[in-house]
Amino acid sequence: MIFPVEIFLLLLLVITAGAAILVKDLISAVLILGSYSFFLAIVWAWFGAVDVAFVESVVGAGLATVFFLLTLFVTAPKDTRIHPPSPPWTALIGLPLLGLLLLYAASDLPKFGDPASPASVHVSPVYLENSMEDTLTPNVVTSILMDYRAFDTLIETVVIFTAGIACALLLRRNRT
Repeated sequence: MIFPVEIFLLLLLVITAGAAILVKDLISAVLILGSYSFFLAIVWAWFGAVDVAFVESVVGAGLATVFFLLTLFVTAPKDTRIHPPSPPWTALIGLPLLGLLLLYAASDLPKFGDPASPASVHVSPVYLENSMEDTLTPNVVTSILMDYRAFDTLIETVVIFTAGIACALLLRRNRT
């Protein structure tokens, strides 16, 4: 069942995404994009994915907004106006078709919270039953992120670290 809060959050996401695309000033686009990330973090928290909500709020609403604003403040003001070319006709036809294809493919996904879904039947019971004896960690989420999926978590951390270093290198000022 869809709650009114979920519909309201979805509307906020759609409105802010559309506004970030349509606005002509880059600083306004960055601030709207930051609010989009904030609303997305609220959505993740609402659905119970607090770890994803935390990462979205820190990286999306926080760091990305700050780095984009810093980049805009070190560029010339004449470069902050957007003059987009008209989109190619292939994009105007292809993107709606891709959206319809994705909606059709999503109809095969299991229902949200379905206890008979493959993840709930095959993977989750193994993690829940064996996490304490396999990892000696009482927190199941921690055992999944740091033991069962440690390599995946390491690669995600390396990607975020590399992005941070790249932003720092791009934003440093030449001292010459």
